[in-house]
Amino acid sequence: MITVLNPGIYSTIQDFGRPGFANIGVPISGVMDSYSAKIGNQLLNNNREDAVVEITFGGCKFMFKKDMKICITGANFNMKIDDKETQMYSVLEVKKGSVLSFGKKVVGIRTYLCVQGGFLSEVVLTSKSYYNGITVNDILKKGDQLKMDTYNSLNVQTFSKIKIDKSHFKTNEIECDKGPEFELLSEEQQKALTNNLFTISNDNNRVGYRLVELFKNQLTPILTSGVLPGTVQLTPSGKLIILMRDCQVTGGYPRILQLTESGINSLAQKSTNDKLQFRIN
Repeated sequence: MITVLNPGIYSTIQDFGRPGFANIGVPISGVMDSYSAKIGNQLLNNNREDAVVEITFGGCKFMFKKDMKICITGANFNMKIDDKETQMYSVLEVKKGSVLSFGKKVVGIRTYLCVQGGFLSEVVLTSKSYYNGITVNDILKKGDQLKMDTYNSLNVQTFSKIKIDKSHFKTNEIECDKGPEFELLSEEQQKALTNNLFTISNDNNRVGYRLVELFKNQLTPILTSGVLPGTVQLTPSGKLIILMRDCQVTGGYPRILQLTESGINSLAQKSTNDKLQFRIN
């Protein structure tokens, strides 16, 4: 068990979401950066989609109530265990009573705390992912007691560690495909969409990212249609909205691009004032 001493700005339990329930209006949810979360689970010999704690902007502190194996992936916030700087992307053996804390940002904005066996939480519609209105809890709170599955006991030995591709955090290129309404754009607009740099506004979260620069919109509205995490919508005012994991399941704005899974993962590690450029496959 792990005690939450400080939940930070925004921390939740997430697995890989609850796809298949759009017909009843339920978002997919799940980890924002599936690339980082999967690595942590793989290093611990977990199932790749076991539940993890997703920590946004650091500032957290956790106490371990028993000996266990953990792995920390994603954003680097100068994590320490008992005031000693700790490694990322490596299996760590922590002792009962140890405290994990998050300090100053180095790179990225979302960190994943993975434990051997995966975290246990309420399963709703096949998923443990927190979502307000779907699960009882929507964020971690001070004093929460986090439980984990014990099927992968400490008897399973693993000493794995890896080096990651740093471009996952540093690149400003966001990989995507053409959206259903892309061809309705003029040739000039299509070129501008991929040639220009865009800035992430301060309106960015698990639901979506709004971009600062306006993009000329001469398209007529569309009938309300299905949208997915990664859908790029063009509003009547010319604002671009990139939908993320907690997005709604339908929308009425033209869908001009669709981020790939890799594109969503890279964007999930960016925040206000970061620049991006769309790269169509």
